[in-house]
Amino acid sequence: MTEDLEAADEARAERLMRMGEAPRNKSEAVRKLVWILPWLIFLGSPVSDLTGGHHTTGATVAGWAGFVSFTGIYLAVVFRNMGRPFRGPVVGILVAVLFVLAVVLSLTLGDSWLGLFVYVSVTCGATLPLRVAYWTIPATTVALILVGLRVGQETAWGLFIIVLLVGYSMSGVRQLVHTTVQLRKARATVAQLAANEERLRLARDLHDLLGHSLSLITLKSELAGRMLPGHPDKAAQQVADIEQVSRQALVDVREAVTGYRRPRLAAELAGAQVALTAAGVVAEVPAEPDLAGIPEETEAVLAWALREAVTNVVRHSGADRCTVEVLRRQTLDGPVLELAVEDNGSGGSGKEPGNGLTGLTERLEKAGGTLEAGRARHGYRLVARVPTATAADVVSGA
Repeated sequence: MTEDLEAADEARAERLMRMGEAPRNKSEAVRKLVWILPWLIFLGSPVSDLTGGHHTTGATVAGWAGFVSFTGIYLAVVFRNMGRPFRGPVVGILVAVLFVLAVVLSLTLGDSWLGLFVYVSVTCGATLPLRVAYWTIPATTVALILVGLRVGQETAWGLFIIVLLVGYSMSGVRQLVHTTVQLRKARATVAQLAANEERLRLARDLHDLLGHSLSLITLKSELAGRMLPGHPDKAAQQVADIEQVSRQALVDVREAVTGYRRPRLAAELAGAQVALTAAGVVAEVPAEPDLAGIPEETEAVLAWALREAVTNVVRHSGADRCTVEVLRRQTLDGPVLELAVEDNGSGGSGKEPGNGLTGLTERLEKAGGTLEAGRARHGYRLVARVPTATAADVVSGA
């Protein structure tokens, strides 16, 4: 469930970001155009007015020309603004043309044309800089009222709130799209910086581990080479030292790699969500557990416990629902971090704990923790607890 919600949020964010970019193909162009077309509902009144025979032939022809020009300019400006907008001066001129057409057509052809001011307001909010849109939108609204006093006061007041709010709404949508795009770029930058920092840390650690050892090996190799002809016994001692240094370097590298491979609980929780969902199990997994102040060794032990528990749920339990909880608790022995995994399955066919649970019990005992696993009220439940207080904390009385 959590994964589905996250996927839906990611899809919405992706669609929102794409609103502020040029269409990548014809399909996206059509979708963007379809998004614009419903807003043309206010053009129904001008069309009805022109087709109703309320004007002379000359006025009708001029009205159609103005109507087509207004609609074409509006669609061109708004549609282009979604990807590759016109330059600022061009946008300003086109918005001014829309404003003039709205005023002239409304004054000459009647109150059926006052709806054009809605599109002028939309264009101001969607295309003009915010500092300009903040005064052009109310200016458009004032123009609507003034023109409406001449041709149709009731219609003008009916459109007053629409013209004002739709312009500011488009400004808000525009800001939201811009903010979303910037946040996505910032997140990508942060991820890249984190990866670079991790590479630098690995490079520093390997340099610190191997730099001295390799230098010592090189020096002793040169000494052994010079001693070999006249002092083979001393050369043999240098070779023995080289072997000892290389073995220690190998141990150091293995310990470093083990540290890098130490599982993290947050990563295992995300992996558990994916694994359970893929197995058709409805999972409730915490996204961001409270791990502040938890030692890495403690976190790693619970990560191993979670991995083993999820493996058992997927492979042996036959469950269709699983709940994972990570909680801090205060016990008689001190504060502990508790991992609880409960499912509605059978827990497997074996009556004795398998090798995985046996090894997990031993791992937890080394960390001072405990493991409880067995039948629960509605299925099977595994609870792993590890102390959160380090040895130094216990000695100091923390």
